[in-house]
Amino acid sequence: MISAFNPAWCNVTAFKQPTSEELSHDFLWRIHRAVPPIGFVGVFNRSHYEDIVEARNQKLVSKSELDKRYNHINCFEKILTENRVKIIKFFLHISKKEQKKQLDERASDPEKRWKEDTRDYKRRKKWQEYLKAYTDVITYCGINNLPWYVIPSNKKWFRNWIIAKIICDTLQDL
Repeated sequence: MISAFNPAWCNVTAFKQPTSEELSHDFLWRIHRAVPPIGFVGVFNRSHYEDIVEARNQKLVSKSELDKRYNHINCFEKILTENRVKIIKFFLHISKKEQKKQLDERASDPEKRWKEDTRDYKRRKKWQEYLKAYTDVITYCGINNLPWYVIPSNKKWFRNWIIAKIICDTLQDL
């Protein structure tokens, strides 16, 4: 059982739109650079999966390139697990209605306005395309004994509780 949390053991990496330097490398380069050393915990907020979804929905790469990326992710995860990296994959699923509510809150609440991104409204119009893209990522990148946890996330307290439980159970199993 973990008796105390030391934040030096954990690093959160938020992957935003790739920089020009990151785009000059393969799409997994920035992800590999952020993998924590053995014995440490890393949390990725968005990542290479999101790169596939956006590349697909923005039509930035061909279908054959997407297929290669799915394969590259599976090979990458296999390399990581063979090198004692434990991977837990979460997809935080909210309903279309909840997403609208959250977007409206961002627009109307001055304390949440910093989160507002006009591109979110454009993406919302492609809800079905995004849902299909995420479904394919979960399907094609859920191999190597690395399944996805699809977390109902309309209620943040429940989302946080179930994620904490999965992480605690995983750490205890280590």
